[in-house]
Formats: sequence, C-alpha cells, structure tokens
Amino acid sequence: MLSPATSSPERTVLGRVASVLEAFDEGHEVLSLSELYKLTGLPKSTLHRLADQLCQVGWIERDPGGYRVGMRLFELGNLAVEGKRLQEAAFPHLQALAAKTGMAAQLGILDQTEVVYLERIGGGSFRLPTRRGGRKPAYCTALGKAMIAFDEEAIQTVVTAEMPRKTANTITEPGALRSELGKVREFGVAFDRGEAYEEFVCVATPIRNAGRTLGAVSVTGPAGRMRWGMASEAVRSTAAAIWNANFSVDFRAVGSVRP
Repeated sequence: MLSPATSSPERTVLGRVASVLEAFDEGHEVLSLSELYKLTGLPKSTLHRLADQLCQVGWIERDPGGYRVGMRLFELGNLAVEGKRLQEAAFPHLQALAAKTGMAAQLGILDQTEVVYLERIGGGSFRLPTRRGGRKPAYCTALGKAMIAFDEEAIQTVVTAEMPRKTANTITEPGALRSELGKVREFGVAFDRGEAYEEFVCVATPIRNAGRTLGAVSVTGPAGRMRWGMASEAVRSTAAAIWNANFSVDFRAVGSVRP
C-alpha cells in the first residue's frame, strides 16, 4: 500500500479535485456526470460526491447539461491575473515611496473581507509581521479600510462578520467602523493607528477611478517614526502614479478616469 507521500496525485483529495476541474476546457464547457466519469476515471460514487462539494463552494455549477466551471473560479482567476499586472505596474513606484518615506511600502488587493499583500518593499531597519502573499482582516488594516470604504457591499460583509480585537486600538464596533470609513471616503486616506499590531501604524490610499477600486498602497512602520501628513501625501501621489502607469489607458475607451 502506498503511503500518502508516495501516492499518485489522482489518489489524493486534491488530485481528484484537480482531475475534475481539468476536465473542462474550450471544447468541454459543460460536462454531464457520465462525461466526467469517462474523462477523470474516478469511481462514480466519488465523482458524484466531489461534484456536490465543488458546487457547494462555487468551483463548479449545475447546468441543464450537467456541470460547468463556477463563477468563484472565474473570480479567482481574474484576481490572479489582475493582481500580477497591478504588482508589476506598482513596483517602481513602491520603491520610490519606500525611499521617500523611510518606511515599508505595501501593495494590497481585497479578497472578500481580507487584504492580500501583493508586494512589500523596504522596512529593512525594522521587521514587519506582514509578508508578500500574506493576508490580514480588512477591518483593522489601513489597506483594507482604504478599499472597502468605496464598496458598500464589502462594508456590509465586513461589519456583519466578527471583528475580533487585535490590540487595544482595534475598531470592533460596526458603527464606529462605518464612521471611520466615511472619513476615508471624505479624505481619500485610511489609517491604522496600531489596530492590527500595537507597535506598527500605517497610512493607505486606494488605487481607483471614480467607481472602481483596483487595490491600495500604503506606508507602514513603527509608530514613533510615522510622519502622518507627509505619508498621506506620498501614498496619494503614488496611487495616482500607479493608476496612470498602467490602468488609465485601458479605461480611456469607456470614459474619463481620475485616481
């Protein structure tokens, strides 16, 4: 009997899931259960159970002809493509931001109620708990607040979920967070005053046009070293530069844009 470490991919749960998802392609956008059985070679009982579970999480969807790829996978694919593109456009501007402020410059996107850190530059003189590819709750981070402030659906999702206290400064009351987000919309800048980690503070602003937030950029570091006014202006100009570097061209055809 093979051990888990030496089992072939199709014998693992992830391998079976992958075989189901990889059965779909341009020539097989909709597959019946019997077609999935032929393409994957999985036992029918296993396949039926996997299909039900994948439907529950939105990775595939039921169709009159059987099953098709679900919207959740489409969303995740777009997130990956757009995130990579945003990261490449932002990199030189984040370098300049880190050099100007002497703080760590970070780039994030929103995935439901969490910030996904696409990039972090600087912070060599201090060690940050965040990392590229890491995640943090949106409600207690400046990057998160900068993005959800302009998305009422995201706000509702965040304030109706649990918001556990991370530090003595964490905003945990829905009304207080809504008030804070109103200030973000008014001034275009979000603050983390030691809300995720007591010893670190952060200033962030969204990368956006009049109606769409692509991500957010921030500077973060030790509380005693933050120059709030200078940092606010620096992240604003950096967000505008990132937008102009890559995204304004794409949206010119559908109307005027501004950061």
